[in-house]
Amino acid sequence: MSTKAEYAAKLHENGCNCAQAVACSFCREFGIDENEMFRIAEGFGLGMGVMEMCGAISGMAMIIGLSNSRGNTEEGSGSKGDTYKKLRTYIGKFKEKNGSCICRELKGVETGKVLCSCPQCITDAVALTEEYLAENR
Repeated sequence: MSTKAEYAAKLHENGCNCAQAVACSFCREFGIDENEMFRIAEGFGLGMGVMEMCGAISGMAMIIGLSNSRGNTEEGSGSKGDTYKKLRTYIGKFKEKNGSCICRELKGVETGKVLCSCPQCITDAVALTEEYLAENR
């Protein structure tokens, strides 16, 4: 387990949601205030509160977007198509490994079969984010 994955696990154990744990583990690397990211990511946990898209994936998406975006509101959609393409790739990798990208399916709410625990979803999302950053910097 990487240092970032260990840190994300600690954040989750301390009460951060899945999205916060993943996104906050990359704050130092991007020079972003961790408390600010904590607030930004709060609404993305538990599948945005309705057990839809996994919060760990949402945290991963925040960091991939942060890394890939041109960061210019004047240009509008300049980089979003490329960001979406990259997200499809990495969300696909997560889904291939864990069987779903939907929180309630991962937790086995309807089937009783847990596909992946929250801690493992966090670890996997951090690993995929690290893989993305290694390949795209």
